[in-house]
Amino acid sequence: MNKICLALGLLMMPSAYAVQPASPARLDEVVARGVHVMPFDLDKTQHVFTQTDTGGIQQVLAKDANDHKQIGLIRDHLSALAKCFGEGDFSGPMRIHGDTMPGVQDLRTGFSHIQFAYRELADGAQIAYVSTDPKLIAAVHQYFDAQLSDHARHAIPGGSMQHHGH
Repeated sequence: MNKICLALGLLMMPSAYAVQPASPARLDEVVARGVHVMPFDLDKTQHVFTQTDTGGIQQVLAKDANDHKQIGLIRDHLSALAKCFGEGDFSGPMRIHGDTMPGVQDLRTGFSHIQFAYRELADGAQIAYVSTDPKLIAAVHQYFDAQLSDHARHAIPGGSMQHHGH
């Protein structure tokens, strides 16, 4: 098991419709696990999960566009995470959210039919999850919703987007 991927996965988050936050105890538990894995400061960053018609886009953005330290940490983390996902390694999110996290098992088994496209943004970075398989697109949406629920204090759903690739 790739320890870098395992550590990186603590960051994942959810998506678009009204997702119920997890219980306060669960939120505390997720933050406690995430602090040891995510290199950036959760209180200085914002996670955005946007569902698209081909999957979704996960963004991590620095709240201060001039906070170059946080931006660098975000980019390092998400670029490595995209690489792990592209190899079918979802051990990190599973370690934080559990093996029964919605969508994650389908993502693990179908990873070769999903593109995990990393891209730098001015104030952070993103991973676009892109597939043509309806089952995998639904799994991305479920996965994003689970992330939003568990990371309710540090994540928001993005608006609905049509994703046309890059």
